[in-house]
Amino acid sequence: MKQAEIKITVQLDDNNVPDNILWESTDAETKEQVPVKSMMLALWDHNYKNSMRIDLWTKDMPVDEMKRFFYETLQTMGDSFLKATGENLIVEDLRDYCAHFADKMGINTQG
Repeated sequence: MKQAEIKITVQLDDNNVPDNILWESTDAETKEQVPVKSMMLALWDHNYKNSMRIDLWTKDMPVDEMKRFFYETLQTMGDSFLKATGENLIVEDLRDYCAHFADKMGINTQG
């Protein structure tokens, strides 16, 4: 059985606010740590039937990039939900909301 490991390193300042977030994977093309400004990790606990989440961003994450990050995350959640459930109609509704979100946040979705 193939196995991969994903490692996330969070460097904190004196107030425990993320200064740097680095991630790496044993299955990635590059073996170097990749710096990122924000991350969202969601896990499903089957035994307790609930989600566990870690949402982190560095203190220098620009607000306009955070808006774009949320927009793209919502879009990819729709992709994942469609792939997992085949529920096309509700994913179309989510896409409509994503367009509304982008419009309200002033996010350019072209190009």
